[in-house]
Amino acid sequence: MASKVFRFVEEIIIRKYRQEDRQAVRDIAWQTAFMGVSADAYFTDKEVLSDFLTLIFTDFEPESSFVACKGDEAIGYLIGSRDIGALMKRHGAGIGLRLIFKALFRGVFFRKKNLVFIRSILRSLFKGELKEPDLSAEYPATLHINLCDGFRAGGIGSRLISAYFGYLRQGGVSGVHLATFSEKASVFFRKQGFNLVFEGHRSYFRYIIGKDSVISVFGKKL
Repeated sequence: MASKVFRFVEEIIIRKYRQEDRQAVRDIAWQTAFMGVSADAYFTDKEVLSDFLTLIFTDFEPESSFVACKGDEAIGYLIGSRDIGALMKRHGAGIGLRLIFKALFRGVFFRKKNLVFIRSILRSLFKGELKEPDLSAEYPATLHINLCDGFRAGGIGSRLISAYFGYLRQGGVSGVHLATFSEKASVFFRKQGFNLVFEGHRSYFRYIIGKDSVISVFGKKL
């Protein structure tokens, strides 16, 4: 069994993101956007949500992203930014307007499932649940990592993280942070040397899972 897993891992190549990977990254983001499973549990428009999750990284800082490939197929990704605060200042407002207009054009706000989710997000916002500490001084970089179901073992995620850390260190980046709702992911990130810097509760998925979600924010000095 161990040799079988080893051969499987050997087949996976980690490389820098290319423009032709864009759709695969968007597909994986959609497939994993609800705590590791598909976002259609709470949203109906794959195009708009994929923009929200990935566009700022793939379209405005593609050089900071990596993919894991089995043959020609991307089965996982790490998208990130060396300085997410600066990136958001440059492009966040424009991307936000673009997403709103696109959502209006595609009728996102006229579908019941989407409206229920949006109302839930707004309630969380008004309750102050979305507030997080400013980590830009100590941990300017960020990352989002996802793997297709069936590939979440064998060290693929660790290899993506290792490639990204090497890239950040070459650029003189001082630290990196990330957020996760997953307890399994929290264990994984601790093994990669991350430390918990903030923990909060979010209620916007309560209507689906029956309880609040715990968001854990981790940081690592490089």
